[in-house]
Amino acid sequence: MNSSGTTASAELGLRLVVPDRTAVPLVARLDYTADDPYAIKVAFHTGEDEPVEWIFARELLTVGIVRPAGDGDVRVWPEKGVGERTVNIALSSPFGQAQFDAEVSPLAEFLHRTYEIVPAGQEGDYVDLDSEIERHLQS
Repeated sequence: MNSSGTTASAELGLRLVVPDRTAVPLVARLDYTADDPYAIKVAFHTGEDEPVEWIFARELLTVGIVRPAGDGDVRVWPEKGVGERTVNIALSSPFGQAQFDAEVSPLAEFLHRTYEIVPAGQEGDYVDLDSEIERHLQS
């Protein structure tokens, strides 16, 4: 895991849950920056040339470790089982659906680093609202 003051990144081992077959292992890269304090970018490396990228609310991943969170396109919930704690992530788009599971500890470690960069409840202090409005007005 890398972290440098205002950014954090990590690679997370996931398993793509495939109906009627064993889970397919893959890697996702997680990136966080204080410049976008509410979001975590996740790039799923599926074996294609370009990774599939999604943006998750940091709070959604944090809550989803302990109880079901999200609805619609992204849902996260803890797995109730024996052994290593895992979390499930379900994604839905017009192009299809996918469900992954991952061990909780590396995800929780990454999230912990993000909260060291921008503490919970202080995200607004890291957003320059005036420049965001200006940027959208110029588009």
